[in-house]
Order: sequence, then structure tokens, then C-alpha cells
Amino acid sequence: MAKKSEKEELAKSLIESVKEIASISDHRPPMKKHCAHLSRRLKLLLPMLEEIRDCKALSLPEESMMKALVSLKDSLLQAKDLMAYVSHVSKIYLVLERDQVMVRFQKVTALLEQALSEIPYQSLEISDELQEQVELVLIQLRRSLGKGGGENYDDELYNDLISLYSGVTDSEILRRVAEKLQLMTVTDLTQESLALLDMLSSGGGDDPGESFEKMMMLLKKIKDFVQTYNPNLEDVPVRPKPSFSKPQDGDEKNVPEDFRCPISLKLMSDPVIVSSGQTYDRDCIKKWLEEGHSTCPKTQETLTSDTVTPNYALRSLIAQWCESNGIEPPKRPNNPQQSSKASSSSSSSSSSAPPSEEQLKIEELLCKLTSQRPEDQRSAAGEIRLLAKQNNHNRISIAASGAIPLLVNLLTTSDDPRTQEHAVTSILNLSIFQENKGRIVSTFGAVPGIVYVLKKGSMEARENAAATLFSLSVIDENKVTIGAAGAIPPLVNLLSEGSQRGKKDAGTALFNLCIFQGNKGKAVRAGLVPVLMRLLTEPEGRMVDESLAILAILSSHPEGKVVVGAAHAVPIMVEFIRSGSPRNKENAAAVLVQLGSYDQQHLVEAEKLGILGCLLEMAESGTDRGKRKAAQLLNRFSLFNEQQKQSGLGVEDQVSLI
Repeated sequence: MAKKSEKEELAKSLIESVKEIASISDHRPPMKKHCAHLSRRLKLLLPMLEEIRDCKALSLPEESMMKALVSLKDSLLQAKDLMAYVSHVSKIYLVLERDQVMVRFQKVTALLEQALSEIPYQSLEISDELQEQVELVLIQLRRSLGKGGGENYDDELYNDLISLYSGVTDSEILRRVAEKLQLMTVTDLTQESLALLDMLSSGGGDDPGESFEKMMMLLKKIKDFVQTYNPNLEDVPVRPKPSFSKPQDGDEKNVPEDFRCPISLKLMSDPVIVSSGQTYDRDCIKKWLEEGHSTCPKTQETLTSDTVTPNYALRSLIAQWCESNGIEPPKRPNNPQQSSKASSSSSSSSSSAPPSEEQLKIEELLCKLTSQRPEDQRSAAGEIRLLAKQNNHNRISIAASGAIPLLVNLLTTSDDPRTQEHAVTSILNLSIFQENKGRIVSTFGAVPGIVYVLKKGSMEARENAAATLFSLSVIDENKVTIGAAGAIPPLVNLLSEGSQRGKKDAGTALFNLCIFQGNKGKAVRAGLVPVLMRLLTEPEGRMVDESLAILAILSSHPEGKVVVGAAHAVPIMVEFIRSGSPRNKENAAAVLVQLGSYDQQHLVEAEKLGILGCLLEMAESGTDRGKRKAAQLLNRFSLFNEQQKQSGLGVEDQVSLI
């Protein structure tokens, strides 16, 4: 039993957490309303927490009370961390990555709702008015979860930033953005610049280069606009351009980790990417390879090629960081080779070489992607699609050159169906290289853009969008992002109405996404179960394996058990156990295990259909997993029949109840 002082101290810490959250006032767009709503709702809990702190006697057992309050404390700490993060992070980032940030708000909201739901208020000595107030908070939290939070988005601001990010320069758009983001003074602009640099220094992402550089360029556009159209700023003067100094020991210690060569640990002067996807200073990796090594120094992965590709995005970021910190940028060799064989070029290293034909070709294609001519965009996206299909070296080079944001932009801005198809298929081909998966998902608008094509594109584009989502969802955290972006309903539609290839692509994507527990309910509510049941009974039976595998996953979810059971699945599962392939027997048995745990009437129905003999055979000669599932089912039947003997009901009596 917890001591009363422990209860009081815990209540005090809860009160303090709520007050700290309420004191965070720098609510930034586009999360200003979300922060304000969360802060206001939590402040409504203060009177209840104060009564718990001051309460002398409780009918609620101390242990149960402490457990409930600890759960609430944990959720409040996460809420405080999120509010603090939003108050310090870049405003531009918050707009462009609003979906990712919203996922965090939804997680915190769900934790708070669960924690508050666990408190048995009827056992607490609090007034009816206070109990109603807490109930109001619960209702508001649940309503927020149901809406997903997107109702408070400023879509005009988001679309304006997308336009600027994509290269558009329009004074009216710049004015709206500067006003809405409150970037109208030099201090505001300086703080935003520092916020972006802090994000980079903290290492928030595997490859922040492309998106970070564009956000800095976007901020520079806003700064130039403000200084041009508002020359009489009532603020501190703009910082003069710093005079450069040589890096000192202290400066070296402050170099962001991503800017250091993994070999020399010094600031990189000429960063290049090797075939493993890692970046090194050109001279260091050249020396490494010349010494006879054939592996990546950082990952120990065998290098498939000794060709290196310039990391232009990182090079630009290093230059910006040096300028911001008054440090002389590291000098690069004159006209370094743009793409060279690091180990074999030593004999000619003294002579400069022009960019390779391959790199020039990629840069030409990127220029065409930004063209205002639809035919240029179409042909460029088509060529990138083919190049990215060929090998990993091309995938590395194309991604490092900054193609991903340009391709993502075409997903929603191009009116040409063929261009859209080329763009999404290019992203699919780039995602084959493991390192590019993170780059794609971290590019703002990428997952929503792929989902958009999945909904609106041609059939081939929809199929390739589904395949792209499957490829990206191999990484577990991406399953959450893709599910939150609304991918599951259009995948279900494609599974229902697509071509055979489209159904395969949609089925594999749904299987992968539904491995994550949070996506199972979304899939059930999107109507996936009836589609799967129909596919199981098609005469040609070309989607049986995939459908049974997905049903086995969905039936482990509370909502899935109900819907699968109501779909009259038992006879079909029994038939697959009787005559299906070993894999189908496993999954059919897994479905029946879950249905039997939910409603024993399903066991009665299965026994009536003669499943016991099939299970005995499967338990003796099936696959390892099949034996386990058969044993589980047989055990359930044994327990169930024992219960019926004790209650005096036979199987026939039970069948009559179905």
C-alpha cells in the first residue's frame, strides 16, 4: 500500500506538470490551435488534481489509485515534451511536416485519454461538478482523436509554402507566409534560422540535407522579401556578414556530427557518397580504397563499386554552417571530379576532370523536372524511372542529386497522368535502395503524395503507388506514418477493383501495414474483411494465399474478430484446413483460434463441420506453425467440451443456438 505522503507528492507533481504545460505560450503555426486546445483541456484537470492532493480519505484502494495517477503522470510528461518541442522547432518545418507532428499530437492525446479513462472517479471523493468537468475533457480528447486533428490545418499556408519550396517566387505568397509565420522582423527571422540550424545539429533524421537546404533557401526568400518591402523594420539591424576566421579547437568540437568525415572525424571539405550510401571526405575514402580495402569503413558492408558521387546537399549545408558560425569553409581541390573511381584515379589526380557524363545527364534531367513545359517533365520523369530501375549506383546518384523532392512535387501538381505515373514509379525504383527509404519518407509531402496517386491516378500509377507503400513500409516506423496518411482505404479499393497485378500490390502493402496493431482497426473499418472473403471464394483463387494471411492478422484485433466472425468465415476456414496448402492451413487455423477465443459458438460450428479429424492430422504431420495452431485449437475444443459436460449441454444443443 502506498503511503499518503506518496499520493500527495504524486498529485503535486501532476499539478506542477499541468502548470508547466500551461506556461508554454510560444504556440507556433500550424500547431497553434492544437497546442492551445491541449493546454486548455489539461488546465481543466487542476481542480480535480488539487482535490486528490488534499483528500484525507479515499474509498479507492491506494494501490489502484497510485497506478492510475502514475499513468496520468507519464502521459503528462509526454505532453510537456511535445509542447516544448513545438515551441522551439522551426516554424517552416512545422508547416511542411505538419502530418508527422500531428501524429505525435494524436499519440499524446490517446495516452491522456487512456490515462484519464483508467481513473475510477466514482471511488474518489470529488464533487459531481468536478467529475462532469473531467468527463468533458475526456469527450474533447475522444472527439479530437476521431477527427484526426486535420480540421485545424491552414491549408492556404501549407500550399503557399509548397509553392515557394518548389521554386515559385511571388510577392503576394511571400507576404502571406511571412505574416502567418510571424517572420516580419529581423529577430523573428534570426530565431527561425537558428531553429533550423539547431534541428540539423541535433541530427533529426538520417539525411536532413535535401529538405534542410531547401528550407534554408525558403527562409532566405522570406528574409529578402521582408527586407525589400519593409525597409523600416522596427527591430535590431540585420547582422553584418561575419568575417571568417580559421577553425579553432573549440570550433572543431562544435562541428555537427553529420558534417564530420567518419574516417578523419574532421569537417568535410568534399563530401562524397559510396555505394553503401555512407558519406566520406573524398581524400579520406580515396586513401582507404587505395590501401586495398573493399568495405565501407562505417558499416563494414562490401562495396559493390569504387565509384563515388558528390553529396552536393551536404556540401551546401556545411558552407552555410560555416558562414553562420564565422568559420572559413574548408577548401576543396579545384574542379574536383564530380563522379570518379576513388581508387583508380590517383594517377591523374593532379589534373582536374569535368563532371562525368552520368552526373551531367542527371543534372539535366533535374532541370527538366522543374520546367514549365509538361512534355519536358514527362520525358525527364520517364528517363529517371528507367535509370533508377537499373542499379543501386544510379539510385544513390539520383537521390543524392536532389531528385526526390522534385518527383514528389509532380505527384500532386502535374495534370498529365503519364508524368504522374513516371514520378511515382521513379520513387518506387529509388526506394529499392534501403538508404533511400528514409529519404523518401522524410521528404515533406511524399507519403501524402503517393496516397494521392493511389486514389486519383491511372490504374498503372495506382498499382505502382501501392508497391511503393509496400517498399517503404518495410521499415517499422514507416508503417505508422503511412497508416496515418490515409493509405489503407484506397489500398482496400485497389484490392477490390484492380487488375490482378494491382490486387497483388495492394495485398502485399496491406499485409505489411497491418502488422502494426494500430493499422488493423483502420483496415477493418475500411471494409477489408468483406473484400478478403470475396477473394477467398473466387473460382480462380489467385489471391487466396494473401487473403488468408491478412485475415489471420486482422482476426487478432478485437474489431477484426467481430467482423470476421460475422462474415460466416468458419465454414471457409474449415475447408482450407481440410484441403488447403500447408501455408493456408496454418492461416485458416490461426483465424479459428482467434474466433474461438472471442465466441465459443464458432467452435461449435467448426466441430459440427468435422474439423477435429483434420486438426488431429495437422497436429501430427503439419508444418511447425501448423502443428502449434492445431494444438491450440484442439486444446480449446477440449476445454470447451469439458465445460459443456459440466453444464449439461451437448454439441447438438449448442448448434441449435447458432
